Amino acid sequence: MEILKEVNWTSRSKKTAHYDKRLIKEVLEHVYAGVPRKELTLRYELGHGTIERWLREHGSGDYLENKRKSYSKNEKRSVVAAVETGRMTVREAQISWGIKSAKTIRDWIAAFEREKSELCVPAPEVMNSKKTEKPSEDIEALRKELELAQLKIKALNVMIDIAEDQLKINIRKKSGARQSRK
Repeated sequence: MEILKEVNWTSRSKKTAHYDKRLIKEVLEHVYAGVPRKELTLRYELGHGTIERWLREHGSGDYLENKRKSYSKNEKRSVVAAVETGRMTVREAQISWGIKSAKTIRDWIAAFEREKSELCVPAPEVMNSKKTEKPSEDIEALRKELELAQLKIKALNVMIDIAEDQLKINIRKKSGARQSRK
């Protein structure tokens, strides 16, 4: 590992002042050379996100291409749907959406399968209209109704999450929100 040079850059007059361009260039060269960012933040007394911001703003194209991309739930759902319907293979979806690893897509598929299995429940038996004489049967029927109600709540929450993500609006009421005056 390369030993960091002792260079005395002009210090900033205020916290809001800009860093010296030579300092930015030197720090980015160290990052490209493989020096750990934590070591650079300690050495140059930089903030936690400063190097990341410099890489975004001044970084080379290679760095920006190799940076991990985050995908929204809708994008993940589109990829999974394309693979599950047979419109694309995992490899084709990987190339089409620019996903680096096929394992990522397989993980998304497994996650959405788990989500589906949590939402899918066999149809509940229709409860008898006659009153049963045994309290244990009543308790069992109430347990089934409670379980069904909990699954409905879970399904509705997932639907609200999807709607909020797609429509980009807040549906749920914020706690502590003031009521409007009439």
